[in-house]
Amino acid sequence: MKLYSYYRSSAAYRVRIALNLKGMPYDYVPVNLLTGEQKGVAYTTRNPQGLLPALELESGETLAQSLAILEWLEESCPPPALLPHDPLLRARVRSLAYHIACDIHPLNNLSVTGYLRDHLGAGEDEVHQWYCAWVDRGFSAIEQGLAQTMGDCCFGDQPTLADVCLVPQVYNAYRFKVPMENYSNIRQVYQHCNSLEAFERAAPEAQPDA
Repeated sequence: MKLYSYYRSSAAYRVRIALNLKGMPYDYVPVNLLTGEQKGVAYTTRNPQGLLPALELESGETLAQSLAILEWLEESCPPPALLPHDPLLRARVRSLAYHIACDIHPLNNLSVTGYLRDHLGAGEDEVHQWYCAWVDRGFSAIEQGLAQTMGDCCFGDQPTLADVCLVPQVYNAYRFKVPMENYSNIRQVYQHCNSLEAFERAAPEAQPDA
């Protein structure tokens, strides 16, 4: 398989973690978001959305959207499972993952913060306030929920889809200097996950285009 990725793309980061957890080999194909390479014909012929990541399967088919890729990996690839067997717990894991991928990340990605600067005239302080506000709203709820579900990871002691989505979002929060002192549960899960080889190998700094 080929993973079209950018080292700091948190959506691609999620997929790298899941591929590593499942022991699935892949070729890393860098796509530079800062130069707009994702909008070029060479990439949009594979993924017309012009977004990262994209996963090209051995069959030649290409999957886009990180959560769809993660669900495909869960249904098609070997253990460990990233979703529990119990339907209610599966829904709770998905709820946390979607909270990050649908309610926090989209409001703070490169295209949105770029629009704030380029079209609405927002300064860097205003963009930072925007970023912190949405992370704080999301993390405050996640922090409370983890108090009821966490072990070493978000749900017990084994990584799930929730951890796969949480770790890249926390990485971004630290990168953009979001105050994290109020999120001790989140920080504990983040530190544990980053001690695992699958997460270490998926980290932005470990990628060939870093």
